Amino acid sequence: VSILSLSKQMGHTTIPVESLVKVVPFISAFQVNFTNDNTVFCFNGFYNPGTKGDCLVAPKAEDGQMAIYGRSDGIQMVVNIFVPTITNSMNCSVLLNLGSTVSVAADAPGVYTNLAQTFLYFSGLPYKVGSVVSSDPKTCQSLTCSTADVLTHSACGPLDRCGRNGICSFDTICTVTGPAVIDIQGHKNSVEDRCAYSLLSIPSVPNFLVLANFQERRRKDVSFLDSVTLQVAGSGVQIHLIQGGRVLLNNSSMVLSSSVQLVNGVELSKDNTGVTAKVSLSNFTTSVFFDGYTAQIRVQGPSGSSLQGLCGNSSRPLSGLRLSEHSSTSCETQYSDTSDSTINCTMVTERCNLLKKAPFSSCNIDPEPYIKACSDTLCRYPAVDGLPCQFLEAYTRACSLMSNTTLEGWRTVAECSSPDAFCQDQTCIDNEFCGETSGGETRCFCRSIFASPYREISALGTPTVCSQNSASLTLIGCLLAEKGFDYSALHLRDPTCTGQVDEKTHMVTFSFNSNSCGTQVMTNSTEIIYKNTIMAQNSSSDIITRQDQVHIDFSCIQTQPDLKTVAFRIRDSSVVQVITSGPWTYTLTMKAYTDASRTQAVDPSTEVQLNQKIWVELATDGLDANVVSLVTESCWATNQASPDGGLRYDLILNSCPNVADQTVTMQGNGQGTSNYFSFNMFQFSGSSGEIYLHCKLQLCVKQESSCIPVCSGARGRRSIRSRYEAAFISMAWTT
Repeated sequence: VSILSLSKQMGHTTIPVESLVKVVPFISAFQVNFTNDNTVFCFNGFYNPGTKGDCLVAPKAEDGQMAIYGRSDGIQMVVNIFVPTITNSMNCSVLLNLGSTVSVAADAPGVYTNLAQTFLYFSGLPYKVGSVVSSDPKTCQSLTCSTADVLTHSACGPLDRCGRNGICSFDTICTVTGPAVIDIQGHKNSVEDRCAYSLLSIPSVPNFLVLANFQERRRKDVSFLDSVTLQVAGSGVQIHLIQGGRVLLNNSSMVLSSSVQLVNGVELSKDNTGVTAKVSLSNFTTSVFFDGYTAQIRVQGPSGSSLQGLCGNSSRPLSGLRLSEHSSTSCETQYSDTSDSTINCTMVTERCNLLKKAPFSSCNIDPEPYIKACSDTLCRYPAVDGLPCQFLEAYTRACSLMSNTTLEGWRTVAECSSPDAFCQDQTCIDNEFCGETSGGETRCFCRSIFASPYREISALGTPTVCSQNSASLTLIGCLLAEKGFDYSALHLRDPTCTGQVDEKTHMVTFSFNSNSCGTQVMTNSTEIIYKNTIMAQNSSSDIITRQDQVHIDFSCIQTQPDLKTVAFRIRDSSVVQVITSGPWTYTLTMKAYTDASRTQAVDPSTEVQLNQKIWVELATDGLDANVVSLVTESCWATNQASPDGGLRYDLILNSCPNVADQTVTMQGNGQGTSNYFSFNMFQFSGSSGEIYLHCKLQLCVKQESSCIPVCSGARGRRSIRSRYEAAFISMAWTT
């Protein structure tokens, strides 16, 4: 009955005829139970989940097979090895096969209880109750024979790694290269703007953040990873990893080598391939590698950990991970650019697909996100500046980090050079990036958005800055390099006047004043023009007339100071007037004296006689005597305050003394910023009122031509009626 019942439930029973008599007593004591979750074989009664009993508990099976055999030396040996307390000899054995689960029970006095509580068989191998054995060391897959007599399977999670000790731990990598972010799940996303983003934060590690900055290069519509920053918990320290292998601790440059340098708990080192920053916090170890164009972040920690930021989940909306406090105000602005007709996307895709072929195919990391990052970028952006190898390099480094697999010979297959970091130790400023020239050399290039306004007007720098008698022109270093100009070989017309370079901004400033550096000074009726030219060393040609037709406006045009009519009546000793005309501000003074050395000034108490000689000095203050001269163009006397009213008598005509009055002399006219003339005191015929003196002045640019008037001709006497009586003389300005 027992055999028939078991056969019906199990579907098949094999009983060797020669052993039938011997095994019947054993089978009669062997019970089979089927529950919702398990198939149970018991030696001392049916299975009771409460008391359990002396049973073998196996996973539920839809069908199975039972075989009864006679004595087996092999099974006898296994029993003796794993249960050394059993020394009896076996009479027979029962084989129960439920899919992949195999159980063996042996018929020997006192064997049943020991076997049932000690063994379960999985894939033909025996395990002790409570043991954990790895069936695949690479993934830590294991079978556990639990104390509840059930088989439990376990393995490392998708982001875990199986250690040599068979224990799973969180170990994953994130790659940021070009505009692409390949997160720890292997998903790829792209950053299209020039903002800062959170790459990595760990929920259980407060105030720790890895962020990335993106900037454009040759095109306005494609952004690239530009720098990586680590913010360390609680220390207020920011470590910036920048292009060229530069590292800033907050704002101070650091000098690194291959030897590890510990800075605020962060291990920093640098070699020919790039910079590595490693920090251990709260059971997590984070290592950031940056070669100036690709960042790879490896995080190790407790099994089952999670990460936040673009590396944790790159498919999240970028707006939620943008860091405005680390970004410029216009970083989100989207630009368009003309398509590059030289790009062959089919050929680009074929090259990116090298990652599917040997030797890359020996790596167990999925190449698809790297292929997508490669083709998406190079179908829009020219394959320069090391880009043809950048994505392949990122994949092989990820492969080496995560699977300890070295892809031998890939550089030969892909025609890529040495692993040295591109543009290592090349320093460029914020408005520049390091790229490759057509000749294969590296230098700093202007970023496209920054340079666009200058390129549109064919300018190499900012507009000329002009002052009253000087000028300066600032040129942009990367724009000069773009045109093939070496700033160190440039100078003004005077070869000793070279440009001054600001190492922080790479700006080159050329300065001159009106009487230096070979400056040309010209004038017309309304303007004074200062002109100079930037020239190459040992060259007579200037860069304005080169074949590339680049125009640099290196002229300053100033408005000619207004001509002023200055009038006074002889009552005060001096009159001072401040004159502002365009950029010119100067003081004009007129004084009257009674002696040729001009030390005895006329004042209200001075008595002046008719025919007494009076000296009048006109002087300016605030003008450069090397640039301009004061020319007294004309002076005349009237008997009314208005320069055009009443009687008139000319003293100075056409910048020369009136030839009709031989008492008039002129000194220093046009030679400097002051001059003076003299005349004998007179009175208008038929008038006893006050005399008003008016003078018309002009400024003469000295370098254009001589400012000294040429005076000639016979002198005559003026028609006045002199009186020898005391006269009260005063002076005042009117204009």
